Order: sequence, then C-alpha cells, then structure tokens
Amino acid sequence: MAGPGMRGPDSSEDDRLFKASAVFPETVDVNIRQLDPIPAPRAFLKELPLHDTMRDVVLQSRQAIRDILGGGDDRLLVIVGPCSIHDPRAAKEYADRLARVSRALSDRLLIVMRVYFEKPRTTVGWKGLINDPDLDGHFDIRKGMWLARKVLCDVLSTGLPTATEWLDPVTPQYLCDLISWGAIGARNTESQVHRELASGLSMPIGFKNATDGSVSVAADSCYAASFEHHFLSINLDGRVISAQTAGNPYCHLVLRGSNHGPNYDADSVRDAMRGWHRDGFHTPVTGLIVDAAHGNSGKDVEQETRVVEELASRLAAGERGIVGVMMESFLVGGRQDPAPVDRLVYGQSITDPCIAWEQTETLLGMLADAVARRRGVALS
Repeated sequence: MAGPGMRGPDSSEDDRLFKASAVFPETVDVNIRQLDPIPAPRAFLKELPLHDTMRDVVLQSRQAIRDILGGGDDRLLVIVGPCSIHDPRAAKEYADRLARVSRALSDRLLIVMRVYFEKPRTTVGWKGLINDPDLDGHFDIRKGMWLARKVLCDVLSTGLPTATEWLDPVTPQYLCDLISWGAIGARNTESQVHRELASGLSMPIGFKNATDGSVSVAADSCYAASFEHHFLSINLDGRVISAQTAGNPYCHLVLRGSNHGPNYDADSVRDAMRGWHRDGFHTPVTGLIVDAAHGNSGKDVEQETRVVEELASRLAAGERGIVGVMMESFLVGGRQDPAPVDRLVYGQSITDPCIAWEQTETLLGMLADAVARRRGVALS
C-alpha cells in the first residue's frame, strides 16, 4: 500500500480555510461527526497526470469500444479483472499478465481491465479502496482517491484500457480522464442522479439490469442518458457548478442476472434487444454485454466459468446481439474476508469470488477462438 507520503496533494491550506470559515447552525449537520476537506480534482490530476501514451490508450480504446457497440468492429469486448481493487501491487501484477494476453489476442478481443474502487453494499461492509484504503476502518478518502488514480495510471502504463463502476457522482471528476468504459450498477440503474451523470461522461456507459431482473429499467436509463440534462455538480477546481450535458449516445445494456436467476440465455438476449429498439430511440448501439458473474452465476466461480464457456459456444455458432462479456478474475481464485493487506492472501478477492488467473487465460483464448469461428460463419 501507499507509504506515509503517498496520501495525495497537500490540503493544509484547505484545512485552515475550512476551519476559519465553517459555520454550523443548530439545524445543520446534526448527524455529522466530522468534515475533512479533500483537495479539488485538479490537484490530483496535476500530481498524477495523464501522460501522452496513456491518453492515446484511453482515446483509442474508447473509440474502439464505440465501434464494437455500433457493429463496425467485429471483435468481442471483454471486461475482466478483480471484483474490486484492494491491493495496488496485486492489481499491477494482474495488469501485467493481462496486457500480455491482450496483445496476443488483440485481433479478436478488445480486453479492458476491470478496475473497481467503489462497492455498493446491500447493507454494510467494506465500500472499496477509495472509502477505506487501509482496510482498517480509518476511511482515509484522500489517500484512497490518490491510490485509485495511481492504480489506473499503472494499468494504463501496460497499454491496457480500464473500466470502472461509477457509484458516487463526485468521483468521476477525479478519475474519468483515465477510464475507457463505465458501468452503472444494478442498484443505481434507476437513479436519476446516475442517468444525469452518464449523460455527460466521456466514455460508453453500460447500465445493468435491476437486481429484480428488470431490463426495461436499464433500457429507460439508456434512453434518458442519451438526452441533455442540467444538474448540480463540481468542476475540476472543486467549485459547485450547474452542469449542462449533451447526452451520451453510447449507453447500452448489461445483462447480469437477478435475484431470481440468470438471464444470459439466447431468449433473454433476444428479448432484451427487442425491447431496446423502442419507438423514437435512435441509438448507434447494436448489441449488449453479458456479465457472467453476479446473478448469472450465483457468485459461484465454477458456474461463472460455465457461463463463459456457453457464451463462447454460442458466439462461435454465429449468435448475434452479444458484443461483450464481463467476468470477475484475479490472481488467486475464490474470495476471503476483508482485513489489513498484510494479513490477506496475496491476489485474492475480498468481495465477490473471482476466477483464478490460469482459468481466466484459458477462457480468454476460448472467447478469441469463438470470434474467429463466428467470422467464418458470417462468411459462409
């Protein structure tokens, strides 16, 4: 983890001004224990800048993802990586391995590393690297935000593009210049705040079906996010602003299963695509992404492996509509309970169980072979 000097930009002046100007009426902050100022996004962007080579990876991969979503690129988009990032060193090792595979399979797969820092919880629990980077309940969010940006820079330095879930509406100002694909999770897919957020983000956004299985909610979100919106936000200098967005035409569906069971079967894909093309919704997106984890696997890594294998078989047979696959994978398979990093199994998830690296590499090869066979079917 980061050392004592790796906590992000200095905020001593912010602290002084905050304490000098703070006013707390009796009707405000009744349930707030403490307010800690964090430097504005621009300070983090200056300390960990997006260099030219990383910028090229982001711009080129965003366009490639758009092309895949729109049917102009027949490669398969594969978003793969840990359920959540808790150890920057293990994340970098995983990225190095994944980058080697990505280069070997780049003619058939566009591999994007899953780099998730915020975890929505059904009740309570560890909420991710940004919220609690030391996994010790100290909630050093400034350090967590710095580490998140550092991890993304490290991944981009391997040549891999990155994907993340947008949970808090402020976080994108700190990280979005480094992200090529974003997700809005099942718990937030109906949220107006997240629809507005997606309408202004610079990368394609996948809306997952709701936890109860509703795909129409995610389709509504894609539709809403394609229009312009006006809402309160902050800019890179941390000032409150009124944001006006242009709308994001590359929002799309992600089928992730539900509390009631999976929805990765061919009929579910067909039904989702049929409902996608509603009257008046002119979208360039021609397909959807299937998440092999979560409700589609019951959070069982063996079942997740079988889901990917079935998807590969269907793609090889020429099935259309699926333009991308998501899977959760890490260096070591399975999961463990959260604890300080020095007490954890290196490279194993502390949230949902993940497929082990060796099996991941096999599955990626299988998906690449499926794309090649699908091309053959298209030519016959």
